[in-house]
Amino acid sequence: MDKVILIKYGELSTKKGNRNFFINTLSNNVYNKLSKYDISIRKDRAHMYIEFKDSEFDSIKKDIDMVFGIHKYNIATIVPNDIDMIKDTVLKMVKEENPHTFKIETKRSNKNFPNDSLEVNNIVGGHVLRNTDGIKVDVHNPDMLVKIEIRDESTYVYSKEYNGAGGYPVGTQPTGMLMLSGGIDSPVAGYLAMKRGVKLECVYFEAIPHTSLDARNKVVELTRKLSAYQGSINLHVVNFTKIQEAIYRSCRNDYCITIMRRMMYRIMERICKTHKGLVIVNGESIGQVASQTLTSMNVINSVTNMPVIRPVACLDKLEIIDIARRIDTYETSILPYEDCCTVFVPKHPVINPRMDTAIDEENKFDYNTMIDEAIDNINTIKVSSKTDEFSDLL
Repeated sequence: MDKVILIKYGELSTKKGNRNFFINTLSNNVYNKLSKYDISIRKDRAHMYIEFKDSEFDSIKKDIDMVFGIHKYNIATIVPNDIDMIKDTVLKMVKEENPHTFKIETKRSNKNFPNDSLEVNNIVGGHVLRNTDGIKVDVHNPDMLVKIEIRDESTYVYSKEYNGAGGYPVGTQPTGMLMLSGGIDSPVAGYLAMKRGVKLECVYFEAIPHTSLDARNKVVELTRKLSAYQGSINLHVVNFTKIQEAIYRSCRNDYCITIMRRMMYRIMERICKTHKGLVIVNGESIGQVASQTLTSMNVINSVTNMPVIRPVACLDKLEIIDIARRIDTYETSILPYEDCCTVFVPKHPVINPRMDTAIDEENKFDYNTMIDEAIDNINTIKVSSKTDEFSDLL
């Protein structure tokens, strides 16, 4: 008998007028992720069905788990709408699993099927009890729950259920620009933004020779890990050296981080407008460092009219680390290569900066000309989880 991966949409099912758009985007994302396998995909308004080879399932499962928009999925056996074949299929599944207790749960959308759902439960359950030893029915907390879905074209029988990545398919929201440093927080922020359907491009600020090529390589690798959830990601590398040197040469030491972040936001806004990004995404977490107090965020954020989303803003560090470990970015993030946000950190950065003081300090140098130069010299590379596409930068 044929088997399919039966995908349930979850949150997508709450969409009404846009439902087809969300389902079609998910279907395209699944196809792109699984294109290397011998599969076929079909879909309706409630489910998606993926026909596959048994020998490829373990690899396919790992890839499906990285596709946002999937709530849960099952491995279902397709059975003709025949009660005897349904009985035999369920009996075989129960014998293979060999649980102490089981339960049958039937949904019958095909109203022409001669038995209703309760009758199917009783018929199939009785067949299992008569043909096994020591297995009992438990309707409250069974070791094995067998689900039967009787539809117009055929019946689907399954027991094991797997959790998907959840969220919305990437691409159901427009592009967001992620400020990707080499730290722990920003890759997690990017992951969470993609989970809400945002298609990402990444921006990395480097200050060579104060930062190293190893630091850049680390960011490329983090981009590669994030690209597994999206297909490929454009990484924009900004040469921030002249601006950063001017800040530390011209401005008060305790205001240097504040001024540096204001310059970054100005550049981010320009990049967003050039590449049709509708939002800036970053890994700021309230109170974690001096530039992430609410007062600092207010002063820094004032230089841009672009919306800024901070997916990890209200998470503590341990929560962020847990997600980083789960998405396999943590070990890369803790590699000991400093980025431009950490290499020049003053001993006592201001935690409650004044807006007028920040403006006075940054006006001590010609930052507009330097920003223009930085924008004109951005290197953009396409990073994919499948190929090595960044060697030209290194």
